[in-house]
Amino acid sequence: MTHMIGRPQPAEAAPYYFTYINQVTGDNPVTTIESQLEESPAFFASISEEKSLYRYAPEKWSIRQLLNHVTDTERAVAFRALWFAHGFESSLPSYQNIAAASAQADTISWAAHIEEFRRVRLSTISLFRNMPTEAWTRSGIASDNRFTVRALAYIIAGHLTHHVNVLRERSYRISLHRGTPCRKQHRNILSAC
Repeated sequence: MTHMIGRPQPAEAAPYYFTYINQVTGDNPVTTIESQLEESPAFFASISEEKSLYRYAPEKWSIRQLLNHVTDTERAVAFRALWFAHGFESSLPSYQNIAAASAQADTISWAAHIEEFRRVRLSTISLFRNMPTEAWTRSGIASDNRFTVRALAYIIAGHLTHHVNVLRERSYRISLHRGTPCRKQHRNILSAC
C-alpha cells in the first residue's frame, strides 16, 4: 500500500536528523528500507564472529554494539512512526544511546544480532507497507522535537546507511576473516588486508 511519499521538509524533523534523512535518495524511503533488507544482512554476515568484537578505539562501540544500536534505534523510531500514524497526541520520551551499553551486546552471538536485525527490519517494512496515505504526514513530539511519520521512515533508512558508511570509511581497515586490524587508509574498511 506504499504510495509516493515525498521527501520531508525542514519542519518535519529537527535539523540534526537531516544527517540521516539526507543519506536517502528518492521520494520513497520504503524502497530503500526494503533494499537494505536484501543487502545489509549479507554485508554483516561477511564480518567474522571474532571481528564483530572489533573496536577501532577503546572507548568506541564494537561492531556488535553498533548493530545492536541500529536495531534498537529502528525499534524505537518505528514505534514513534506507529504512534504518530495512529494519531496519538501524547509526546514520547527520548531514546538514549546509553541504552546500547546496558544491552551487553558483546555477550550475544554475531549471528543472533544479524538475525534480530533482519526480523526487526521485516516488521518495519510491514508497518510502512501498510501505512495509509494520510498517515505519512501526521506528526507528533518525541525527544522534545516534532517529527512526521515520513521523516521517521527516512531516519530509519538513513541511520543504517550512516552506520554502514562509518564502518566502511574508518581509517583503519579490518580483515574480516584473518589477522588483525590493518593500519592502512582505505575507503572499504571491511575488505581483506
